[in-house]
Amino acid sequence: MAALALAPLLGVGGFMVWKARAVARELVDPPFYHPQPLARVAATYAELAAGSPGDPGGTWSSEEVEGLQLWRLRRRTPAPGVVLLLHGFGDDRWGTSPALRWFPGLDAAIFTYLRRDDALRAGGAAPPITFGVREAENVVRIVHRLEAEGTPRSRILLMGRSLGASVGLMALADLEREGRGPLGGFIWEGAPASSRDFAERLVRGPQDRWWHVLAPPIGALAAAWAGRMGGYRPSDTDLLQKVGTLRFRTPGLCFLATQDRLAPPPVQRALAAHFQTLRLVAVPTWHLHCADVLGPAYATDIAEAVQAWIPAP
Repeated sequence: MAALALAPLLGVGGFMVWKARAVARELVDPPFYHPQPLARVAATYAELAAGSPGDPGGTWSSEEVEGLQLWRLRRRTPAPGVVLLLHGFGDDRWGTSPALRWFPGLDAAIFTYLRRDDALRAGGAAPPITFGVREAENVVRIVHRLEAEGTPRSRILLMGRSLGASVGLMALADLEREGRGPLGGFIWEGAPASSRDFAERLVRGPQDRWWHVLAPPIGALAAAWAGRMGGYRPSDTDLLQKVGTLRFRTPGLCFLATQDRLAPPPVQRALAAHFQTLRLVAVPTWHLHCADVLGPAYATDIAEAVQAWIPAP
């Protein structure tokens, strides 16, 4: 009788461990991410270099930056600044490269965190995703290189979506704490609040069900498990904790999807409140669909922000 009474509890406990392990693995190594063949990457970069109506294109080059490979698109005429594009969860430099079309007046820079794409193409094990901890350190190193090459910090702009937004916010906090002045600007959309919060939301999925009362403990267990696999503390991925009492001098533009279940809108508003200068564009949609809903207005909002922050000569 006792065994029968314990069976449901054992079943629930087994389900929680199984689900937490699956989510933890997804946090450190997204199963849906596969780097594109280099031939396809080259074709995309050639298309971007050729330009299009309203986009002058430019010339690609690459350089090694402390173990990272930084790709640069330099416009055909001198640009007033450079935008560093930060890719999202389960993506790489190829996946986010088309975003440079939103910045036809700026040079562009792009790289893959931890060089995971190269590791996978070589047939090795990719470094685990650390949900912004090591990735933000990569961004800081790239910004330092751009400065060393002669681009003032005030003419370097960051843009990130999804995990790229979280990485950008964490890097921005570190950069502003250096006391060397603000960046040219920061544009973000859909920043997950923390690895624990994101894990819980992965469990919940597109809609809540009765068994989602288990989502908070499963999310906490998954985040802890992922932290052990990735060698980081889940608390270090908490954006509000990372920002602390900072008041960003860097101006910001936030696209806020009001129906986002992966990046909670209240957290986006709380982060926006840390910017001394910020425009918030609320869009009635879900994760990473603001551009689809806004259409041409999305690019217009970005262009107006860039013109205000880094005016063309």
